[in-house]
Amino acid sequence: MFIFEWLNNQLLKMQWLSDLVKSLVENIFGLTINEKIGASIHFFLYDTIKIFLLLSILIFSISYIQSYFPPERTRKILGRFNGITANILGALLGTITPFCSCSSIPLFIGFTNAGLPLGVTFSFLISSPLVDLASILLLASIFNWRIAIAYVVVGLILAVIGGTIIGRAKLEKYVEPFVFSNKIIDIEQEKMTKRDRLSFSKDQVLGIIKKVWLYVLIGVGIGAAIHNWIPEDIITAILGNENPFSVLIATIVGVPMYADIFGTLPISEALVTKGVGIGTVLAFMMAVTALSLPSLIMLKKVVKTKLLAVFFSIVLIGILIMGYTFNAIGYLFI
Repeated sequence: MFIFEWLNNQLLKMQWLSDLVKSLVENIFGLTINEKIGASIHFFLYDTIKIFLLLSILIFSISYIQSYFPPERTRKILGRFNGITANILGALLGTITPFCSCSSIPLFIGFTNAGLPLGVTFSFLISSPLVDLASILLLASIFNWRIAIAYVVVGLILAVIGGTIIGRAKLEKYVEPFVFSNKIIDIEQEKMTKRDRLSFSKDQVLGIIKKVWLYVLIGVGIGAAIHNWIPEDIITAILGNENPFSVLIATIVGVPMYADIFGTLPISEALVTKGVGIGTVLAFMMAVTALSLPSLIMLKKVVKTKLLAVFFSIVLIGILIMGYTFNAIGYLFI
């Protein structure tokens, strides 16, 4: 148990990095982390370096595994299943695709065009930006393993239920016709060498870092401000458990934003330290990643208004239920 705790603190939470940054702040900047400016600089440098280090290692590893499952091979695997089993597999597939919601939509189009059931593709679309393998370790590095696992389980359940409801509602007619217009031609995938897989993984890391670096910096900056400059009583008055609308407010605030889970983590970390309920924080994270306004605008280009409204309503209701439930039992996860 001691060894696991030590490994968790040093490798995942990177306590060594926190101590190193603390020494840097004190010796280079002449500040202490007990004052607001010093604490803000420490928070910003430590969280930024930690997130990018973990993100690079995790995306590289996930991409290497993903290189064995190109879209056409994945489509063939999913095509062998039907019913809720297919929805579960579609949601699980989303966990190994480290994409934001906008990047997931082209794959959604490809799967739908290839003849996969609409419900399965929506399970994938919900899960992909919401939950991935990297998010598990990043959540654990900032919070703890119980919260990380709970977030992932709830995200998968939401993806499976949402996709199942959409599938049973028979809403295919509300998909734009061009999605079905092109025939898929099966082309045998060229066998990748180990060098190809390593190159692919490196390119994935660089591509994703280029997409998210700004959102991570903004998220860490907001987190540092919340953590050190905004009084706790103001935050708890708005987002505390005593406010019955806290989960709804967090969800509404999250929808217009565009980021992925990596950009929301520093903000969520700061909110938790200020006493905001874990359900409210998770609702904010899910709203940003699954219901961001830019992703909804992109999705509107491939589905009609009724299907978009059904998708939005299912995910929104699921997030609200999850948020209030976790606030009620949050003491089990802290």
